[in-house]
Amino acid sequence: MNLDDVLKQDLLERQQQSLYRRRKITDSAQQVHLKINGQALLSFCSNDYLGLANHPDIARAFKSAVDTWGVGSGSAHLVSGHSRVHHELEEALAEYTGRSRALLFSTGYMANLGIVNALMGKDDLIIQDKLNHASLIDAALLSTAFSASQFKRYSHNNMQHLEKLLADADPEVRKLLMSDSVFSMDGDLAQIQEMSQLSNNYDAWLMLDDAHGFGVLGKNGAGAAEQYQLDQTQLPVYMATLGKAMGVAGAFVSGSDALIETLIQKARSFIYTTAMPPALAHALLVSLKISQQESWRRDKLKQLIVRFRCGCEQRGINLMASPTAIQPILIGSNEQALKFSLALEKMGILIAAIRPPTVPRGTARLRVTLSAEHSEQDIDQLLNAFEQTGMAA
Repeated sequence: MNLDDVLKQDLLERQQQSLYRRRKITDSAQQVHLKINGQALLSFCSNDYLGLANHPDIARAFKSAVDTWGVGSGSAHLVSGHSRVHHELEEALAEYTGRSRALLFSTGYMANLGIVNALMGKDDLIIQDKLNHASLIDAALLSTAFSASQFKRYSHNNMQHLEKLLADADPEVRKLLMSDSVFSMDGDLAQIQEMSQLSNNYDAWLMLDDAHGFGVLGKNGAGAAEQYQLDQTQLPVYMATLGKAMGVAGAFVSGSDALIETLIQKARSFIYTTAMPPALAHALLVSLKISQQESWRRDKLKQLIVRFRCGCEQRGINLMASPTAIQPILIGSNEQALKFSLALEKMGILIAAIRPPTVPRGTARLRVTLSAEHSEQDIDQLLNAFEQTGMAA
């Protein structure tokens, strides 16, 4: 059977089901006012929550670091790629999150793969929320611990179901409880304090993926651990990304000295990959300072969330229950979600239609994400566009 014939048929079926995905070519720096394929658009689909992706101070820091460090690291961290500035960033991240140490990864996906690879064996148990990010799910599926009996998933945010899985587990095996802190397609928060307590009660290790919380949650933006005041005993494995609220790229894991040393020795996605460019690490040091010092960005984001939710409620728009910058509008059918997304784009507004398998069947949605860079006028423009497209009741 010809490979291309098989693939073309599969692609055709995806198009017929309104599941086909297309890339958009951006012709400007990442910001709320974008130019895509030559069209000026007001964007509501970036994870740049604090508006730092095009911050001039961070850009200048990156450019100056290139003069010192060049454009590439040249090797893995364990060979010759671990620069002084990488080390300084890890120390800053550990201090920011209130942990003993931190370890850099190239992406959050690689960090999650590395955590499971380093900590879990073939007889161990991994437990996850049903709506976890694909990287968490894949980390379990690709691990030596994966089997029908050793990878369990509980109903979304259902602590009773989680407790049953923990209670039924073999008390002699390692148990790793993995969850998003902010669920990326729903925008709601995990039951983090309850999960920490259950982990303690049943001798499990709690791991949080704080990709959408770091920089946003907590008084100082240090994420879920700060917001819920969990130390590294209560939350032993903390992971967050650096390309969302921090506006740059990369990811890290923070925790105890023993955890970080174990990841250095055993996490394949850390050992066998080239380190991020040191200039990015230098830019991230500046980004971290801005996040800590400019709390007005988090305050403004909260105000915009309230304005948007109130406006949607007044217009009868079917918002999902989210207190975060991720504000999904449940549509249902793939076709309708695409229709609304395209209609908004014609009006100069960019919002992605999220469809299966990213979300469950029958729950296609428009995923609105807000940034501190948005203005109140931007929010009002979006709400008015909803009315013109017929989304409002």
